[in-house]
Amino acid sequence: MTLSSCGFHLRGNLPLSQFKAVYVQSDAHSELAELLNERLQQNSVRLLDSMQADAPTIQLVNDTLERRTLSLFPSGQVAEYELIYKVSYYLIMPGAEPAFNQFELYRDYQDDPNQALAKARELDLLLEELRQQAANRIIRQLARLN
Repeated sequence: MTLSSCGFHLRGNLPLSQFKAVYVQSDAHSELAELLNERLQQNSVRLLDSMQADAPTIQLVNDTLERRTLSLFPSGQVAEYELIYKVSYYLIMPGAEPAFNQFELYRDYQDDPNQALAKARELDLLLEELRQQAANRIIRQLARLN
């Protein structure tokens, strides 16, 4: 009762009942598109094989990962990076102009040349987490379109 009175709600499937089917257009083998398709299916949205005039389309333009140096070791090697995951996409609703959207997600990443293999795995996990957050953000935007 305390959690519900403070406005907290468990995150789960979002109400996407207004969308019976959606087409996701992206580059072949896009990991973000795969995650987005999973989220749509979890929300009982049918995925279309091609663009249709009466169904929304999510056109993923690009998703890129950049990194910016935050700090250096005394030896001059990079100690810490800021990871910047940029996503841009069009949301095309039936009978409306395409709406361009873009956003950036940020994470700090500490590098250690002595732990190269472990740090490479950590970077992969961080990138996967950023992609999941990006897919969730796109789904939340869809849910707001009632």
